[in-house]
Amino acid sequence: MKKIPFLLGVFALAIISSCSGDNAEIDTEYPVIDISAADAFPIQCSTIERGQTFTFKAKFNDNAELGSYSLDIHHNFDHHTHSTEVNTCETDAVKTPVKPMLFINNYTIPSGVKSYEATAQIAIPADVDPGDYHFMIRLTDKEGWQTLKGLSIKIL
Repeated sequence: MKKIPFLLGVFALAIISSCSGDNAEIDTEYPVIDISAADAFPIQCSTIERGQTFTFKAKFNDNAELGSYSLDIHHNFDHHTHSTEVNTCETDAVKTPVKPMLFINNYTIPSGVKSYEATAQIAIPADVDPGDYHFMIRLTDKEGWQTLKGLSIKIL
């Protein structure tokens, strides 16, 4: 019988000591995609030629730690929208895709980084349909918050 109060005391102490006294702040801020630099590419309404390779350039920032990013190029022949930009671009007539470009790729960012200058070489096949495309940038921080930038571009 004397063991029961002792065991209850040990159990209570274990519960109390398992509660975290850590007051670490929880990251609730979205990461930032910055394409305002003079050499950032693409930007809204950029044109890219078929059969060419271009360099994607953007700067990423986060208050705590960046995680990864992905790039997505897909046709906008039906004029759907993902744009996050204020200005609009001149669009071609709606058309049915025959051989549209589709590019989706994920990229890692080194651990512990709060600021990162992203670059990626992207080849545009010579035989893809020319026209209106979307260039999507998805940036995720280490905590899982994601920012999306949707740009309208044209492949010539």
